[in-house]
Amino acid sequence: MAERAALPSWLEPARYGVAASGVVLAQTTITAAWNVQGDASDALFATEAGRLFGVALPTHPNTIARSEALGALWLGPRSWLLVAGGESPLADFMAKREALNAARGALFDLGATRVAWTVGGAHAATVLAKGSPLDFHPRSFPPGSCAQSLLGHVAALFARAGDASAFTVMVARSYARDAWRSLLEAAAQYGVEVRPPTPYR
Repeated sequence: MAERAALPSWLEPARYGVAASGVVLAQTTITAAWNVQGDASDALFATEAGRLFGVALPTHPNTIARSEALGALWLGPRSWLLVAGGESPLADFMAKREALNAARGALFDLGATRVAWTVGGAHAATVLAKGSPLDFHPRSFPPGSCAQSLLGHVAALFARAGDASAFTVMVARSYARDAWRSLLEAAAQYGVEVRPPTPYR
C-alpha cells in the first residue's frame, strides 16, 4: 500500500483567528471523480449508468443522489459528477467508458483536476456566503443540494450532503491555494480549526 503524500504546509492542522472554533476546515480526500454525460430520459442510458455505478443519476436540478460508496451530483440537464472518497464502483474506467458510450452516453475522468474541502461549524454557511452569491441557508440549500458558483474569483462546486452544518467545496486544482486562502480569511473572525484530511462522504 502506497504511503499518503505529505500535506502542503498551508494545509497542516492548525488554528487561526480568534480563540473560538466557529469554523472547522479539512481537506476532503477524493479517490475518484468522474463526469457522466447523457440524456437521463433515455432509458438505455439511465439504466446502464445505474448498473455501472450503483446509483440512479438525479434528474432534479442541483440535487445529489447517494449510494453507500459515492455521490452523484447534478451539474446540468445532461451532466453529473460522480465522487467517491474510498472504495467505490469508480474503477475500470476504460471498460465503463466503453459501456456508457454504447448506451449513448459519455464518461470523463476528472480525478486529477479537482481538490475539495469540508467546511463545517456554526458559521460555515456565513463564511461561504462571504465569497459566493449563493444562499446557503437550509431553506434554500438543504442537505442533498449542490450548486456551481464562485468562491471569490474562483469557480467552485458547493455540496451539502447529509450533514446540515457541513459543506463540501470543490475547485480546480490550479486554484486550490487561492480558494484556501479565501476560506481562511473569511473564517478568521469566528476562529478556524484546520483538521486532518477526511474522505469524501
